[in-house]
Amino acid sequence: MLSFLHAGEGPTLVLIHGVGLRAEAWDRMMPGLAAHFSIYAVDMPGHGATPLGKVQVLEDYVDAVARFVVVLRGPVFVAGHSFGAILAMKLAARQGTDIAGIAALNAIYRRTPEAEKAVRARAAAIVAGEGHDPAPTVARWFGEAPQGALKTAARDCNAWLGAVDQTGYGRAYTAFAHQDGPSKAELQAIKCPALFMTGAQDRNSTPQMSQMMAAGTPHGRAKSLKEAAHMMPMTHPEAVTAALIDTFQTAQVP
Repeated sequence: MLSFLHAGEGPTLVLIHGVGLRAEAWDRMMPGLAAHFSIYAVDMPGHGATPLGKVQVLEDYVDAVARFVVVLRGPVFVAGHSFGAILAMKLAARQGTDIAGIAALNAIYRRTPEAEKAVRARAAAIVAGEGHDPAPTVARWFGEAPQGALKTAARDCNAWLGAVDQTGYGRAYTAFAHQDGPSKAELQAIKCPALFMTGAQDRNSTPQMSQMMAAGTPHGRAKSLKEAAHMMPMTHPEAVTAALIDTFQTAQVP
């Protein structure tokens, strides 16, 4: 069973963080979302308070979320960030009517050869025990000298990446690095309302990727934030919260 943070009342919304992070990565969005939803922000296997267990490959992570959703007695909404977005999309394609709507935030789709090479090299370094210093990742996400709210977000991410189980981190990053986004069939199988949202400054999850994924789903739409980059849920929580509320409140939940 996944560990989780819970807040709010209303339709159920499951939040899935990215690689190396934890449920608290959604803290800046929780107050706004809790006014509309019963939120379950989960720790993925090998992250936060959830043990890694026997998780090995991407489908094992999807299975872990699927088991959590079944216990909640859906239909539920699901929002995922980065690696969590991949899991949300695969879950929606697989679980059908159990999922009322999804939001894929900063998701990847058809990486360039250069991006694929870089992310796989980072995964290999983490598995080899060379990924203990979180500073390069935090600098890539927030810049070399973040200020104000960005500085606080960078400090939090630095702490989470520094504390994450290295085996769990390496296993999740490897699954993420060897995934190139949903297949055409998976996109077509996402029958629920689907938001594909990213930051215009995110070099690895571009607005064009979101547009292509949205175009491949029956009820998808794409949105980008002009000033945001990869850590959009932490750096622009109000805008992301508003987009989720707008998407999910228009969906029909029995």
